[in-house]
Amino acid sequence: MTSFEGVKIFKGLENVAIAETSLSYINGEKGRLVYRGIPVEVLAEKASFEEVAFLLWFGYLPNRKELDDLIRFMADSRDIHPEIEDHIARLPNKAHPMDVLRSCVSLFGVFEDLQASHDELQRAARITAKLPTIVSYHYRLSRGMKPVPPDKTLDHASNFYYMITGEKPDEEISKLMNSILILHAEQGLNASTFTAMVIASTLSDMYSSITGAIGALKGPLHGGANEKVIDMIEEIGTPENVESYVEKALKEKRKIPGFGHRVYKTYDPRSKVLKEYARKLSLKMNDAKYFPIAEKLEKVVVEKLAHKKIFPNVDLYSGIVYKLLGFPKEIYTAIFAIARVVGWTAHVIEYTKSNKIIRPCGVYVGPMNAEYIPLEARE
Repeated sequence: MTSFEGVKIFKGLENVAIAETSLSYINGEKGRLVYRGIPVEVLAEKASFEEVAFLLWFGYLPNRKELDDLIRFMADSRDIHPEIEDHIARLPNKAHPMDVLRSCVSLFGVFEDLQASHDELQRAARITAKLPTIVSYHYRLSRGMKPVPPDKTLDHASNFYYMITGEKPDEEISKLMNSILILHAEQGLNASTFTAMVIASTLSDMYSSITGAIGALKGPLHGGANEKVIDMIEEIGTPENVESYVEKALKEKRKIPGFGHRVYKTYDPRSKVLKEYARKLSLKMNDAKYFPIAEKLEKVVVEKLAHKKIFPNVDLYSGIVYKLLGFPKEIYTAIFAIARVVGWTAHVIEYTKSNKIIRPCGVYVGPMNAEYIPLEARE
Protein backbone atom coordinates (compact mmCIF):
# COMPACT_ATOMS: atom_id res chain seq x y z
CA MET A 1 0.00 0.00 0.00
CA THR A 2 1.31 3.43 -0.92
CA SER A 3 1.60 5.85 2.00
CA PHE A 4 1.29 9.60 1.62
CA GLU A 5 2.20 10.46 5.21
CA GLY A 6 4.37 13.57 5.31
CA VAL A 7 3.63 14.50 1.69
CA LYS A 8 3.14 18.24 1.30
CA ILE A 9 0.11 19.31 -0.71
CA PHE A 10 0.60 22.14 -3.19
CA LYS A 11 -2.92 23.40 -3.88
CA GLY A 12 -3.26 24.25 -7.56
CA LEU A 13 0.28 22.88 -8.10
CA GLU A 14 1.59 26.34 -7.12
CA ASN A 15 5.39 26.58 -7.56
CA VAL A 16 5.59 22.94 -8.67
CA ALA A 17 7.83 22.58 -11.74
CA ILE A 18 6.94 19.73 -14.09
CA ALA A 19 9.07 20.53 -17.14
CA GLU A 20 11.93 22.57 -18.54
CA THR A 21 10.94 25.06 -21.24
CA SER A 22 12.71 27.54 -23.50
CA LEU A 23 9.48 29.12 -24.72
CA SER A 24 8.85 31.87 -22.21
CA TYR A 25 10.05 33.23 -18.88
CA ILE A 26 8.01 35.13 -16.29
CA ASN A 27 9.39 37.09 -13.36
CA GLY A 28 6.32 37.89 -11.32
CA GLU A 29 8.11 40.12 -8.82
CA LYS A 30 9.63 42.34 -11.50
CA GLY A 31 6.71 42.18 -13.94
CA ARG A 32 8.72 40.64 -16.76
CA LEU A 33 7.60 38.34 -19.58
CA VAL A 34 9.88 37.21 -22.40
CA TYR A 35 9.32 34.90 -25.39
CA ARG A 36 12.50 32.98 -26.24
CA GLY A 37 14.45 35.70 -24.41
CA ILE A 38 12.81 38.71 -26.10
CA PRO A 39 10.64 41.00 -23.92
CA VAL A 40 6.99 40.78 -24.88
CA GLU A 41 6.76 44.58 -25.05
CA VAL A 42 9.47 44.64 -27.74
CA LEU A 43 7.71 41.97 -29.78
CA ALA A 44 4.36 43.75 -29.47
CA GLU A 45 5.96 46.95 -30.78
CA LYS A 46 8.16 45.57 -33.54
CA ALA A 47 6.97 42.13 -34.68
CA SER A 48 4.04 40.64 -36.55
CA PHE A 49 1.96 37.83 -35.09
CA GLU A 50 3.33 35.39 -37.69
CA GLU A 51 6.90 36.31 -36.67
CA VAL A 52 6.12 35.54 -33.05
CA ALA A 53 4.37 32.29 -33.96
CA PHE A 54 7.48 31.23 -35.90
CA LEU A 55 9.69 32.25 -32.97
CA LEU A 56 7.70 30.12 -30.53
CA TRP A 57 7.33 27.13 -32.84
CA PHE A 58 10.86 27.01 -34.27
CA GLY A 59 12.96 28.71 -31.61
CA TYR A 60 14.36 31.65 -33.58
CA LEU A 61 13.19 34.68 -35.54
CA PRO A 62 12.56 33.85 -39.21
CA ASN A 63 14.37 35.34 -42.18
CA ARG A 64 12.29 36.91 -44.95
CA LYS A 65 11.79 33.67 -46.91
CA GLU A 66 10.90 31.66 -43.83
CA LEU A 67 8.40 34.29 -42.72
CA ASP A 68 6.86 34.57 -46.19
CA ASP A 69 6.52 30.78 -46.37
CA LEU A 70 4.71 30.69 -43.01
CA ILE A 71 2.45 33.60 -43.94
CA ARG A 72 1.53 31.86 -47.20
CA PHE A 73 0.96 28.49 -45.53
CA MET A 74 -1.29 29.98 -42.86
CA ALA A 75 -3.22 32.08 -45.40
CA ASP A 76 -3.78 28.97 -47.52
CA SER A 77 -4.99 27.06 -44.43
CA ARG A 78 -7.74 29.44 -43.27
CA ASP A 79 -10.65 27.76 -45.03
CA ILE A 80 -12.54 25.15 -43.04
CA HIS A 81 -14.10 21.90 -44.23
CA PRO A 82 -17.65 22.28 -45.63
CA GLU A 83 -18.92 19.82 -43.02
CA ILE A 84 -17.60 22.10 -40.29
CA GLU A 85 -19.23 25.12 -41.95
CA ASP A 86 -22.53 23.22 -41.90
CA HIS A 87 -21.96 22.29 -38.26
CA ILE A 88 -21.46 25.95 -37.33
CA ALA A 89 -24.63 26.94 -39.19
CA ARG A 90 -26.64 24.36 -37.24
CA LEU A 91 -25.45 25.50 -33.81
CA PRO A 92 -27.71 27.72 -31.70
CA ASN A 93 -27.19 31.44 -32.25
CA LYS A 94 -26.83 31.89 -28.50
CA ALA A 95 -24.10 29.25 -28.16
CA HIS A 96 -21.02 30.65 -26.43
CA PRO A 97 -18.22 31.19 -28.98
CA MET A 98 -15.85 29.16 -26.79
CA ASP A 99 -18.24 26.21 -26.95
CA VAL A 100 -18.37 26.60 -30.72
CA LEU A 101 -14.59 26.78 -30.91
CA ARG A 102 -14.15 23.71 -28.71
CA SER A 103 -16.65 21.74 -30.77
CA CYS A 104 -15.12 22.69 -34.11
CA VAL A 105 -11.51 22.01 -33.13
CA SER A 106 -12.60 18.54 -32.09
CA LEU A 107 -14.13 18.11 -35.54
CA PHE A 108 -10.86 19.22 -37.14
CA GLY A 109 -9.40 15.93 -36.01
CA VAL A 110 -12.08 14.13 -38.02
CA PHE A 111 -12.25 16.20 -41.21
CA GLU A 112 -9.18 18.38 -41.57
CA ASP A 113 -6.38 15.89 -41.05
CA LEU A 114 -7.39 13.00 -43.29
CA GLN A 115 -5.14 13.91 -46.22
CA ALA A 116 -2.85 16.43 -44.51
CA SER A 117 0.75 16.05 -43.40
CA HIS A 118 1.23 14.70 -39.91
CA ASP A 119 4.09 17.11 -39.23
CA GLU A 120 3.23 18.62 -35.83
CA LEU A 121 4.48 22.10 -36.70
CA GLN A 122 2.36 22.17 -39.84
CA ARG A 123 -0.58 20.89 -37.83
CA ALA A 124 -0.05 23.67 -35.28
CA ALA A 125 0.02 26.29 -38.03
CA ARG A 126 -3.13 24.90 -39.67
CA ILE A 127 -5.09 24.90 -36.41
CA THR A 128 -3.92 28.45 -35.66
CA ALA A 129 -4.95 29.60 -39.13
CA LYS A 130 -8.48 28.21 -38.81
CA LEU A 131 -9.55 29.46 -35.38
CA PRO A 132 -10.39 33.00 -36.58
CA THR A 133 -12.54 31.56 -39.36
CA ILE A 134 -14.62 29.56 -36.87
CA VAL A 135 -15.13 32.49 -34.52
CA SER A 136 -16.03 34.95 -37.27
CA TYR A 137 -18.35 32.54 -39.10
CA HIS A 138 -20.37 31.75 -35.99
CA TYR A 139 -20.46 35.38 -34.86
CA ARG A 140 -21.80 36.67 -38.16
CA LEU A 141 -24.28 33.82 -38.64
CA SER A 142 -25.58 34.29 -35.10
CA ARG A 143 -26.25 37.97 -35.91
CA GLY A 144 -28.04 37.19 -39.16
CA MET A 145 -25.10 38.33 -41.30
CA LYS A 146 -23.38 36.52 -44.14
CA PRO A 147 -19.92 35.15 -43.22
CA VAL A 148 -16.96 37.01 -44.68
CA PRO A 149 -14.52 34.58 -46.36
CA PRO A 150 -10.82 34.84 -45.44
CA ASP A 151 -8.71 37.27 -47.46
CA LYS A 152 -5.32 35.80 -48.35
CA THR A 153 -3.86 39.26 -49.00
CA LEU A 154 -4.21 40.17 -45.31
CA ASP A 155 -2.02 39.03 -42.44
CA HIS A 156 -3.46 36.72 -39.80
CA ALA A 157 -4.54 39.39 -37.30
CA SER A 158 -5.86 41.83 -39.89
CA ASN A 159 -7.80 39.08 -41.62
CA PHE A 160 -9.56 38.23 -38.37
CA TYR A 161 -10.62 41.86 -37.94
CA TYR A 162 -11.87 41.86 -41.54
CA MET A 163 -13.85 38.63 -41.14
CA ILE A 164 -15.57 39.97 -38.00
CA THR A 165 -16.30 43.54 -39.12
CA GLY A 166 -16.45 43.19 -42.90
CA GLU A 167 -14.03 46.13 -43.17
CA LYS A 168 -10.32 45.99 -43.92
CA PRO A 169 -8.33 47.62 -41.12
CA ASP A 170 -6.22 50.71 -41.63
CA GLU A 171 -2.52 50.54 -40.84
CA GLU A 172 -3.02 51.61 -37.21
CA ILE A 173 -5.72 49.01 -36.49
CA SER A 174 -3.72 46.33 -38.29
CA LYS A 175 -0.71 47.02 -36.09
CA LEU A 176 -2.92 47.02 -33.02
CA MET A 177 -4.50 43.68 -33.92
CA ASN A 178 -1.07 42.10 -34.36
CA SER A 179 0.11 43.47 -31.02
CA ILE A 180 -2.98 42.22 -29.19
CA LEU A 181 -2.46 38.68 -30.43
CA ILE A 182 1.26 38.81 -29.65
CA LEU A 183 0.59 39.88 -26.05
CA HIS A 184 -1.72 36.89 -25.55
CA ALA A 185 0.28 34.28 -27.48
CA GLU A 186 2.21 32.71 -24.61
CA GLN A 187 2.33 32.82 -20.80
CA GLY A 188 4.14 29.78 -19.42
CA LEU A 189 2.34 26.85 -17.82
CA ASN A 190 -1.01 28.52 -17.18
CA ALA A 191 -4.13 26.40 -16.65
CA SER A 192 -5.04 25.98 -20.33
CA THR A 193 -1.46 25.29 -21.44
CA PHE A 194 -1.04 22.73 -18.68
CA THR A 195 -4.31 21.10 -19.74
CA ALA A 196 -2.99 20.75 -23.28
CA MET A 197 0.26 19.26 -21.99
CA VAL A 198 -1.51 16.74 -19.74
CA ILE A 199 -3.56 15.48 -22.68
CA ALA A 200 -0.53 15.42 -25.01
CA SER A 201 1.51 13.53 -22.41
CA THR A 202 -0.77 10.52 -22.92
CA LEU A 203 0.34 10.60 -26.59
CA SER A 204 -3.12 11.69 -27.64
CA ASP A 205 -3.39 13.93 -30.73
CA MET A 206 -2.91 17.70 -31.10
CA TYR A 207 -6.63 18.28 -31.72
CA SER A 208 -7.57 16.65 -28.42
CA SER A 209 -4.95 18.74 -26.61
CA ILE A 210 -6.22 22.02 -28.05
CA THR A 211 -9.85 21.06 -27.45
CA GLY A 212 -9.03 20.54 -23.77
CA ALA A 213 -7.09 23.81 -23.60
CA ILE A 214 -10.06 25.72 -25.00
CA GLY A 215 -12.28 24.19 -22.33
CA ALA A 216 -9.87 25.35 -19.61
CA LEU A 217 -9.53 28.85 -21.06
CA LYS A 218 -13.29 29.33 -21.07
CA GLY A 219 -13.40 29.51 -17.27
CA PRO A 220 -13.94 32.95 -15.68
CA LEU A 221 -10.85 32.48 -13.51
CA HIS A 222 -8.73 32.18 -16.66
CA GLY A 223 -9.70 33.55 -20.06
CA GLY A 224 -13.23 34.69 -19.27
CA ALA A 225 -12.17 37.54 -16.99
CA ASN A 226 -12.02 40.25 -19.66
CA GLU A 227 -15.76 39.86 -20.28
CA LYS A 228 -16.32 40.59 -16.58
CA VAL A 229 -14.28 43.80 -16.83
CA ILE A 230 -16.70 45.31 -19.33
CA ASP A 231 -19.67 44.24 -17.20
CA MET A 232 -18.03 45.95 -14.23
CA ILE A 233 -17.28 49.19 -16.09
CA GLU A 234 -20.82 49.38 -17.42
CA GLU A 235 -22.15 48.79 -13.92
CA ILE A 236 -19.96 51.57 -12.49
CA GLY A 237 -21.14 53.99 -15.18
CA THR A 238 -18.93 57.02 -14.45
CA PRO A 239 -15.48 57.65 -12.93
CA GLU A 240 -17.20 59.34 -9.97
CA ASN A 241 -18.71 55.99 -8.95
CA VAL A 242 -15.42 54.10 -8.91
CA GLU A 243 -14.45 54.72 -5.30
CA SER A 244 -17.78 53.60 -3.86
CA TYR A 245 -17.80 50.52 -6.13
CA VAL A 246 -14.35 49.47 -4.95
CA GLU A 247 -15.19 50.11 -1.29
CA LYS A 248 -18.32 47.97 -1.57
CA ALA A 249 -16.49 45.18 -3.40
CA LEU A 250 -13.77 45.08 -0.76
CA LYS A 251 -16.29 45.14 2.06
CA GLU A 252 -18.15 42.21 0.49
CA LYS A 253 -14.80 40.46 -0.20
CA ARG A 254 -15.56 40.26 -3.93
CA LYS A 255 -12.82 39.99 -6.53
CA ILE A 256 -12.45 43.04 -8.76
CA PRO A 257 -12.11 41.89 -12.39
CA GLY A 258 -8.91 42.97 -14.12
CA PHE A 259 -6.77 42.96 -10.97
CA GLY A 260 -4.48 40.40 -9.36
CA HIS A 261 -2.57 37.53 -10.90
CA ARG A 262 -1.36 34.12 -9.79
CA VAL A 263 2.20 34.94 -10.89
CA TYR A 264 2.58 38.71 -11.22
CA LYS A 265 3.05 40.51 -7.89
CA THR A 266 3.44 43.89 -9.58
CA TYR A 267 2.12 45.33 -12.84
CA ASP A 268 1.54 42.74 -15.55
CA PRO A 269 3.80 44.04 -18.38
CA ARG A 270 1.05 43.36 -20.89
CA SER A 271 -1.37 45.62 -19.00
CA LYS A 272 0.98 48.58 -19.47
CA VAL A 273 1.07 48.09 -23.24
CA LEU A 274 -2.68 47.55 -23.48
CA LYS A 275 -3.37 50.65 -21.38
CA GLU A 276 -1.67 52.82 -23.98
CA TYR A 277 -3.58 51.08 -26.77
CA ALA A 278 -6.82 51.73 -24.91
CA ARG A 279 -5.89 55.39 -24.42
CA LYS A 280 -5.09 55.89 -28.11
CA LEU A 281 -8.19 54.03 -29.28
CA SER A 282 -10.40 56.09 -26.98
CA LEU A 283 -9.15 59.23 -28.71
CA LYS A 284 -9.39 57.67 -32.18
CA MET A 285 -12.95 56.46 -31.58
CA ASN A 286 -13.93 59.60 -29.64
CA ASP A 287 -15.07 57.45 -26.71
CA ALA A 288 -14.95 59.08 -23.28
CA LYS A 289 -16.61 56.33 -21.23
CA TYR A 290 -14.60 53.15 -20.82
CA PHE A 291 -10.98 54.26 -20.54
CA PRO A 292 -11.53 56.98 -17.89
CA ILE A 293 -13.37 54.52 -15.64
CA ALA A 294 -10.65 51.88 -16.04
CA GLU A 295 -7.91 54.40 -15.37
CA LYS A 296 -9.69 55.60 -12.22
CA LEU A 297 -10.17 51.96 -11.17
CA GLU A 298 -6.46 51.35 -11.56
CA LYS A 299 -5.63 54.36 -9.40
CA VAL A 300 -8.08 53.48 -6.61
CA VAL A 301 -7.38 49.74 -6.49
CA VAL A 302 -3.61 50.17 -6.53
CA GLU A 303 -3.84 52.73 -3.73
CA LYS A 304 -5.85 50.29 -1.62
CA LEU A 305 -4.33 46.94 -2.56
CA ALA A 306 -0.74 47.47 -3.69
CA HIS A 307 0.41 46.37 -0.23
CA LYS A 308 -1.18 43.02 -1.02
CA LYS A 309 0.64 42.95 -4.38
CA ILE A 310 -2.57 43.31 -6.36
CA PHE A 311 -2.12 45.29 -9.58
CA PRO A 312 -3.80 45.49 -13.02
CA ASN A 313 -3.53 42.33 -15.11
CA VAL A 314 -3.92 41.81 -18.85
CA ASP A 315 -7.73 41.77 -18.64
CA LEU A 316 -8.29 45.31 -17.33
CA TYR A 317 -7.50 47.07 -20.59
CA SER A 318 -7.79 44.25 -23.14
CA GLY A 319 -11.57 44.18 -22.79
CA ILE A 320 -11.70 47.94 -23.40
CA VAL A 321 -9.53 47.62 -26.51
CA TYR A 322 -11.84 44.90 -27.87
CA LYS A 323 -14.90 47.02 -27.07
CA LEU A 324 -13.51 50.07 -28.86
CA LEU A 325 -12.57 47.95 -31.87
CA GLY A 326 -16.22 46.99 -32.17
CA PHE A 327 -15.88 43.37 -31.08
CA PRO A 328 -18.88 41.96 -29.17
CA LYS A 329 -18.24 40.96 -25.58
CA GLU A 330 -19.09 37.30 -26.15
CA ILE A 331 -16.03 36.76 -28.41
CA TYR A 332 -13.43 38.31 -26.07
CA THR A 333 -12.29 34.96 -24.66
CA ALA A 334 -12.27 33.46 -28.14
CA ILE A 335 -9.84 36.21 -29.23
CA PHE A 336 -7.62 35.08 -26.35
CA ALA A 337 -7.78 31.51 -27.73
CA ILE A 338 -6.98 32.68 -31.27
CA ALA A 339 -3.69 34.03 -29.90
CA ARG A 340 -2.87 31.50 -27.17
CA VAL A 341 -3.19 28.51 -29.51
CA VAL A 342 0.38 29.29 -30.59
CA GLY A 343 1.63 28.85 -27.03
CA TRP A 344 -0.49 25.74 -26.50
CA THR A 345 0.83 24.01 -29.60
CA ALA A 346 4.41 25.10 -28.94
CA HIS A 347 4.33 23.63 -25.42
CA VAL A 348 2.76 20.39 -26.66
CA ILE A 349 5.50 19.98 -29.26
CA GLU A 350 8.26 20.88 -26.79
CA TYR A 351 7.04 18.63 -23.97
CA THR A 352 6.39 15.52 -26.04
CA LYS A 353 9.94 15.53 -27.41
CA SER A 354 11.01 14.07 -24.05
CA ASN A 355 7.59 12.91 -22.98
CA LYS A 356 6.56 11.48 -19.64
CA ILE A 357 2.89 11.05 -18.83
CA ILE A 358 1.78 13.68 -16.33
CA ARG A 359 0.34 11.86 -13.34
CA PRO A 360 0.34 13.70 -9.99
CA CYS A 361 -0.83 12.03 -6.80
CA GLY A 362 -3.53 12.94 -4.34
CA VAL A 363 -3.35 12.59 -0.57
CA TYR A 364 -6.08 10.23 0.66
CA VAL A 365 -7.98 11.56 3.69
CA GLY A 366 -10.91 9.13 3.74
CA PRO A 367 -11.63 6.21 6.09
CA MET A 368 -9.61 3.00 6.10
CA ASN A 369 -10.97 -0.56 6.52
CA ALA A 370 -14.59 0.53 6.13
CA GLU A 371 -17.17 -2.24 6.38
CA TYR A 372 -19.38 -3.20 3.46
CA ILE A 373 -22.99 -3.13 4.66
CA PRO A 374 -25.40 -5.34 2.67
CA LEU A 375 -28.08 -3.40 0.83
CA GLU A 376 -30.93 -4.86 2.85
CA ALA A 377 -29.27 -3.78 6.10
CA ARG A 378 -28.81 -0.12 5.12
CA GLU A 379 -31.21 2.42 6.54
